[in-house]
Amino acid sequence: MLKMIKDIIKVTAILAFAATSLSSCSKENPPLVYFPDMYFPVAYDPLMKAKIAYSDSENEIPAFVKNGGATGLGPANATVAQNKDGIVEQASNVPMTPDQYNTGYDESKLIVSSPLIVANQTKDLERGKLLYNQACAACHGANGDGQGPIVVSGAYAGVPKYGDREITVGSVHYVLMNGRNSMGSYAGQLNAGDRWRVSLYIMNAFKGGTAPVAAASPAVVSNAAPATPAMGAAASSVSTSPKK
Repeated sequence: MLKMIKDIIKVTAILAFAATSLSSCSKENPPLVYFPDMYFPVAYDPLMKAKIAYSDSENEIPAFVKNGGATGLGPANATVAQNKDGIVEQASNVPMTPDQYNTGYDESKLIVSSPLIVANQTKDLERGKLLYNQACAACHGANGDGQGPIVVSGAYAGVPKYGDREITVGSVHYVLMNGRNSMGSYAGQLNAGDRWRVSLYIMNAFKGGTAPVAAASPAVVSNAAPATPAMGAAASSVSTSPKK
């Protein structure tokens, strides 16, 4: 019995050694690869020419690419550009100190016009209303009174009434871009043009127009969005209450 066990062990060892030797000596690709496009990446750089999987040769004109051999494709048909309005804004992922944030907010109050085309204002206000009801009314209320369904339910409190605030279209946009107090940034939910559309709607629906109600300093008409980065983590521990 003992001899039989030893023979089985020897045969198993020989077979394992043979299998290992055969596989390690082969210069070919492994016979079986799970998800070959992950094991043999089609492209490492978005603009490099693609390589055919399981081959060392380059595909000069990849079948799935029509951009001069580049694998970085253009937008698909029927997709919507994220900044079709062409509004240029500074990146919102740069941290700010509390002083920088508050200074930016004060400066945004001097902006009393949006960079959107004036001739399209009727359509911009219609879209601004739609987006406001979708993204803002849950807290701020359909009437801008701070009595949205979340507040009425008792789940949240402290949402201000627009009529009681000294705001301009620029300061509303600034808050949408960077957040303020307990409100987070909506830069990820609304694209560049839509943030201004919501700001225009808020001013027209709840403040009687885009001009400031009571500006602390002379109003300055500007056609550019406030170039300010997003509020960093450092500002979270310091009050950013509006300065009256």
